[in-house]
Amino acid sequence: MAITDAERIAAEARLQEDLKGQPKAVTARYDRRVSRIVVELDNGLELAFPPRLAEGLEAATPAELSEIEISPLGDGLHWPSLDVDLHVPGLLSGVFGSKAWMARTLGAAGGRARSARKASAARENGRKGGRPKKAVIA
Repeated sequence: MAITDAERIAAEARLQEDLKGQPKAVTARYDRRVSRIVVELDNGLELAFPPRLAEGLEAATPAELSEIEISPLGDGLHWPSLDVDLHVPGLLSGVFGSKAWMARTLGAAGGRARSARKASAARENGRKGGRPKKAVIA
């Protein structure tokens, strides 16, 4: 499918309109002292987060984390040596990876949670015979 110049120009105009009002990254760095990625936005806000919270950055070395590029539009961060990209508006919304990765990460955190209610539910389930056995299909 061929795209005309008029369609391309219209799409670029829509993109620029969508980006208006969205904060853009001005600088990004890795602060080794506190082990945080620090992103300064054009509205004066600074966003800082530990690399372990972001998909692809969990096991990165400080040298790899220090090499950050900002996309030309200021809406993305890129780590070339890791081939990892994060979306700045997503970070501001608390999205630190893909849907599947976020679900796995949040599910694991929930599974490690300790509470009186969870312990009570586990005891009650145990009194009922525990987790049902999986059916074997021959």
